[in-house]
Amino acid sequence: MTVDLYSLCQQLEASPIGDGIKNSTWLFPAIEAVHLIALALLGGALLMLDLRLIGVGLTGQATSAVERSTRPWLIGAILTMIATGVLIGFSEALKLLDRKAFTVKMIALAAALLFTFAIRGPQARRDIAGLPAMAIGVVSLGLWLTVALAGRWIGFS
Repeated sequence: MTVDLYSLCQQLEASPIGDGIKNSTWLFPAIEAVHLIALALLGGALLMLDLRLIGVGLTGQATSAVERSTRPWLIGAILTMIATGVLIGFSEALKLLDRKAFTVKMIALAAALLFTFAIRGPQARRDIAGLPAMAIGVVSLGLWLTVALAGRWIGFS
């Protein structure tokens, strides 16, 4: 069985959710605004721990304490961004299908989520320091920056 992505995207856009968002005067901008607020929260949570890992911020606190403090904000922001991103995707599925930036964003998002929850978080909870901590912080920032820039690139491609 093959999946016709073009037809699937047409169906998503024509669905009550996709059509409702696309044809509403205020719904798309409201969803986009929540998406961007969640992006700001995500950025703050990421920066606090990643800069601590790199050794340039909150150096008076253990990385495990910073990770514990930022984790709820990080998870809440990610869940909000995924929920709002899906809604945005329903209203623009055909546009997104044709954008290489969207593909880059989804690949970078998968990599960033995997790295964040499989490597960055567990290592930060162990209070690592030095070069390993710095490398984790730099890789995390690079992955999430790629997600953000690819997301912004969608609007210009």
